[in-house]
Amino acid sequence: MRKFQSRTLPLALTLAYPLIAAHADPDASVTDTLPTVQVQSARNRLDAARNGLSPDTGSTQYKFSREDIARLPLGDDTPLNQLLLQAPGVVQDSYGAIHVRGDHGNLQYRLNGVVIPEAISGFGQVLETRYANNVSLLTGALPPQYGYRTAGVVDIQTRDGIDDGRPLAGSVGVTLGSHQQRETDLTLHGSQGALSYSFSGSYEGNALGIENPSGSRNALHDQTHQGKALGTLSYLIDPDTRVTALFGVTNNRFEIPDVPGQSPQFNLAGADPKDSAQLDARQRERNRFAVLSYQSALGSQVDYQVSLFHRYTDVHYTPDTVGDLQYLGVAADILRRNEANGVQADMSWRLDSQHTLRTGVFGQRERAVTLNSAQVFPADDNGSPTSTTPLQIVDNSGLRGGLWGAYLQDEWKPMKGLTVNYGLRYDHVNTVSTESQWSPRLGAVWDVTPSLRVHAGYARYFTPPPTEKIDGTSVAAFQGTTNALPSDANTSVKSERSNYYDAGLAFQVSPRLTLSADGYYRDVRHLQDEGQFGNALIYSAFNYAQGRIYGLDLAANYKDKRWSAYANVGLTHARARQVETGQFNFEQDELDYIASHWVHLDHEQKLSASAGFNLQLDEGYAVGASALFGSGLRNDFANTGHLPAYTTVNADVSKTFHVGDAGPVQARLAVVNLFDRQYQLRDGSGIGVGAPQFGERRGVQLSLSKDF
Repeated sequence: MRKFQSRTLPLALTLAYPLIAAHADPDASVTDTLPTVQVQSARNRLDAARNGLSPDTGSTQYKFSREDIARLPLGDDTPLNQLLLQAPGVVQDSYGAIHVRGDHGNLQYRLNGVVIPEAISGFGQVLETRYANNVSLLTGALPPQYGYRTAGVVDIQTRDGIDDGRPLAGSVGVTLGSHQQRETDLTLHGSQGALSYSFSGSYEGNALGIENPSGSRNALHDQTHQGKALGTLSYLIDPDTRVTALFGVTNNRFEIPDVPGQSPQFNLAGADPKDSAQLDARQRERNRFAVLSYQSALGSQVDYQVSLFHRYTDVHYTPDTVGDLQYLGVAADILRRNEANGVQADMSWRLDSQHTLRTGVFGQRERAVTLNSAQVFPADDNGSPTSTTPLQIVDNSGLRGGLWGAYLQDEWKPMKGLTVNYGLRYDHVNTVSTESQWSPRLGAVWDVTPSLRVHAGYARYFTPPPTEKIDGTSVAAFQGTTNALPSDANTSVKSERSNYYDAGLAFQVSPRLTLSADGYYRDVRHLQDEGQFGNALIYSAFNYAQGRIYGLDLAANYKDKRWSAYANVGLTHARARQVETGQFNFEQDELDYIASHWVHLDHEQKLSASAGFNLQLDEGYAVGASALFGSGLRNDFANTGHLPAYTTVNADVSKTFHVGDAGPVQARLAVVNLFDRQYQLRDGSGIGVGAPQFGERRGVQLSLSKDF
């Protein structure tokens, strides 16, 4: 089902952009077809050049093609985070979050090789699987050109509309299902001469927008409405030059689910106790970005690309004022927004058959704003309210930040079958503090035999704190209230610095079967983590003084004409000690314990696994399934416990119908959580965990899609 793509496997490698054959009328003259061939050849050459600007030597790459995505139980409706969970070492968390190799977030997203600045964390996905021609997850010891977010690089190569040279093609689909699921989507792509374009838009609504805080089948007050769109426009100036414009828009709205049967903890003057099943808190998440890229060549040996980008994102939490005051003692209307502008430039220079130099720069300026209007009760030193009449406290803050970096690297082939990538990058950040670092990188790949490839790498990493997650809360402003923070301490989140070691191998057992193993170790100073502190479901960053993360990823993949199957296992150990920033978010006994003990990170899951298969049958039928296993995320005081293990299975059956002149229509019946397992992702305890969340119960979805 999912093609395993790894730099450790020579026989399974494919181009990021498949070669595109010209579809010419056999009766047409050469003069009729030649311009189309020339345009497509130019695009192919530029696509290959763009792919060459992003090497992965010494790293591990897991690649999902359009075919792989289509064979998953939910097909194009598969959320991007669920797609990535089919790769080894990727762990599921609540609110749609994923963790790669024991890291909290720290993922970099790229569209056609260009960095897309991260959005403020929320419940909704910003990018969609349906945009993609293919999706790659690059992890391990990355080459020097990859900086800042380095747990994994998710590179989405978009569908650019030149698959068959038609001026207009695309698809339309509709999905209906359990939990009031309804979704419509439209994809358009095409080309006309030197111009090509693509567009993808979708609307989704359901009654399970956020994980259910209880184990019931249906959540209370959990409606969501989500709209997303992505578009690209590309123009060939000449055979070696093109300009590409790309934009994306996301608008997601969520109700915060309620838990019935709760008892108010505070009295509010003039208001009767409100039923906990009738609360009405909400959250809105918006994100938009635009990229303008210029790609060209200098002769036959030098390729380069320069991109300008802009991103705006905000998250707005609106409380149920009466309910939040009665149950939490604080009702805070919180708006976080962030705007970023920047430039990215990369160049590749093929010196000779042995050396390819790559260099580039990245620069970004951003402005983050937090608007917090909170109602709280006055309180004594023990935190007990001294009045039933709330006070209003306005705690607004802003932050400007700058980030830039540069790299130089050489891809060296000293002998047949051996490739060494070495280089250096420099990064500088200025937000709540000014920091910088020189980071050497070294990676090597050796084709021991035609079917065995081994790799090893070392990377020095520098990870600035996400500006949009730096908590600007004023500790002093809330002293003497029911929102008083436990302690006053350092709020200047530091950049994480780590040494990353990675080694692995892949073995092509047969043309159909591939096995791989990859081990890693990371030694960290100022380890960054994130937590949900306070009543708003928004994450804030903090640091541990030290961290140690190591693990092993195993993968097996099988594919023949009709069958495809895969199985992955990830073993992870992630610990840290001593909270050195953001201490005000912790109780003192927890701080004391972490200062003298190595504690598990809250997102550590010691064992995770994924597996799946797809079988193409006769007469247009296909059946498939995918499964996830997790040994449980951490919980209890200082993450000393962990939640029970769980396994979930999704399955589907699909059929392609031919409807007269309308052509083929695909119908898919999918079941999520086939065996209706009740499992818990979070129980509300642990470091930085604010609420319980359960996984989705059994749901059935029926989708119809039509290509045109």
